[in-house]
Amino acid sequence: MLKPLSRWKVKGPVLTVVMDGVGIGQKDESDAVWLARTPTLDRLMAHSSIALRAHGQAVGLPSDKDMGNSEVGHNALGSGRIFDQGATRVQDAIRTGEIFEGRVWKEAIKRVLDANEALHFVGLLSDGNVHSHIDHLIAMLARAREDGVTRARVHVLLDGRDVAETSALEYVARLESVLETHRAAGADYCIASGGGRMTTTMDRYEADWSIVERGYHAHVHGVGRTFRSATEAVEAFRREEPGIIDQYLPEFVIADGEGPVGKMRDGASVIFFNFRGDRAIEFTRAMTESDFGAFERGDAPNVFYAGMMQYDGDLQLPKQFLVSPPSIDETSGELLARAGVPQFACSETQKFGHVTYFWNGNRSGAFDESLERYVEVESDLVPFDERPWMKAAEITDITLAALAEGAERSLRINFANGDMVGHTGHRDATILAVETVDLQLARLWRAVQKLEGALLVTADHGNADQMYEFEKSGEVSLREDGSPKPKTSHSLNQVPFALWIPGQPIRLVGDGTSSIASVATTTLELLGFEAPSDYEPSLLPKD
Repeated sequence: MLKPLSRWKVKGPVLTVVMDGVGIGQKDESDAVWLARTPTLDRLMAHSSIALRAHGQAVGLPSDKDMGNSEVGHNALGSGRIFDQGATRVQDAIRTGEIFEGRVWKEAIKRVLDANEALHFVGLLSDGNVHSHIDHLIAMLARAREDGVTRARVHVLLDGRDVAETSALEYVARLESVLETHRAAGADYCIASGGGRMTTTMDRYEADWSIVERGYHAHVHGVGRTFRSATEAVEAFRREEPGIIDQYLPEFVIADGEGPVGKMRDGASVIFFNFRGDRAIEFTRAMTESDFGAFERGDAPNVFYAGMMQYDGDLQLPKQFLVSPPSIDETSGELLARAGVPQFACSETQKFGHVTYFWNGNRSGAFDESLERYVEVESDLVPFDERPWMKAAEITDITLAALAEGAERSLRINFANGDMVGHTGHRDATILAVETVDLQLARLWRAVQKLEGALLVTADHGNADQMYEFEKSGEVSLREDGSPKPKTSHSLNQVPFALWIPGQPIRLVGDGTSSIASVATTTLELLGFEAPSDYEPSLLPKD
């Protein structure tokens, strides 16, 4: 139960704005945030601001070499605490062997041994450690052979988003080397299908079911353009469309003289080895729902399906999973609902689940529907660099209307621009994306000022702040033509936290290692409540 605290309580509403993917860069030619014209953000930062950590151990990831991401970032922003996240939990479960001693792994193995069928692995092939890690796949392949599995198929989703944009063949080569070792020992292990993550399988928030449909038919039925190997597929696509990056490669199927090598048949087991949930839910539904209707599946095989983790606890998707996700309770949204505080959350489709599901501790739905209003703005189905303004203006329109109505006291929104456009690797489009967000901040700031409320502006991780790859020497990595090599993944930079409340500027507190989890405590104090004792420290001074 929240206790009242009057020290920092503001008269009007408290609005938290998450500028997704907007970090604090080096102020160089790779930094789209610095290059952008951002008079509003500049004024807010000059008023009262501090830099916060949004990657590595500050958000529950294994090490400070691990980039933050929107999932763990919004978990931290909403919960006010740092929980061991998917990457950490899976890494520990594999290290201790716990994952292989669990009922689900044993059942998956038993099914294929009894049916003399293949064990299938589907997931993102990279070491980005945002959705998955290739090391987890390799460890499971090794254990499967130890457990007597003689036939395994891997359906590889190519990254180019959380790792270098054209690095797919590096990961394919590493996996092929591992598979060849198993084949040399007499096992039939190979790659069966694949595709880029933005065209194949990994849609989220039902933005574009055709992405899942393409992946489903390639992985399950072996339907798609055929090649003799994944390397051949990637090289062919690159020849045919110069400049294409990995995340947009079409779906493909590996076939030999007898046809596709990896169709899923009755009696098989399928493990989706991504640990992050948002881009795993739709494929999970397609594989498990008896009344599925988003697209025509054809003859759905009777398989044992398991996720690396449970991707949605409320919906129990999937019912079978290898590693338990973090248990996040008493989020700020839950506590405010208990205290009777009306809340508002809004974003476009690409980030709607982040200000709702992830913010609420991986929980679907509202805690109290009479007190919470969630508004989704449908994202455009076009390349983000072609429309970098995305739906920022529409989100602002809806939020301004909510502020004017005055029904909610606590509001939170997400502008997806910096992250989604940043992931394309197009620096100039990302500059426009950041400027778009700044224009909307100006509109929101004026409204909050008029209502004598508080405006908090922060980010969940960096991205737009580092648009080029760098060598260890500190020099920009160059393509063969001499142009800078785009960086499409998140950065390890700190993120801004700017605060405006009525009165004079506030000297925010922090020791340089403060996490974005502190935003929740700060928000609760501005709403007139004392945060629970296990929340991260407030960024507001004690006196």
